[in-house]
Amino acid sequence: MNKAETHEAPIRGGFVPVSEGPWAGWWKWSGKDPFEDGTGPFFVKRDERGIVTGFRPEAKNLNGHGIVHGGALMTFADFSLFMVAASGGDEVSGVTVTLNCEFVSGAQAGDLLIARGECVRAGGSLVFARGTVLRAGENGAEEAVLTFSGTIKRAKRISH
Repeated sequence: MNKAETHEAPIRGGFVPVSEGPWAGWWKWSGKDPFEDGTGPFFVKRDERGIVTGFRPEAKNLNGHGIVHGGALMTFADFSLFMVAASGGDEVSGVTVTLNCEFVSGAQAGDLLIARGECVRAGGSLVFARGTVLRAGENGAEEAVLTFSGTIKRAKRISH
């Protein structure tokens, strides 16, 4: 049994372990989100510092200047918002009400991007979270690429 199969999911809900390749030991959300799936794939795990999400942009994620498109970064930030919002343990089902982003620096195809953050408040109908998308260097250094904050409206039922 490999590392991904021997640990619990980082968040209770619809997550499947990744058992092979560079993302082995991470988890993938099992829901269907065609736009997010087309932009990613995105991954999540829990480490000693808490919830962390991961994304390695490809050529399909670049803009006309040859750097990662802001829309791809914001899509990753939105995914990360939900994962950070669920850091208490249970999956958060809902829709994004607000997503505020500040672009701090650029990223290239092939960069390892991770996001970390905190759930600021989880109420009965609204969840507030914030975080930072970071470029992870091979030497362990992390450089901010984008900061984000947002609000999620919990959903009572799935719309599709």
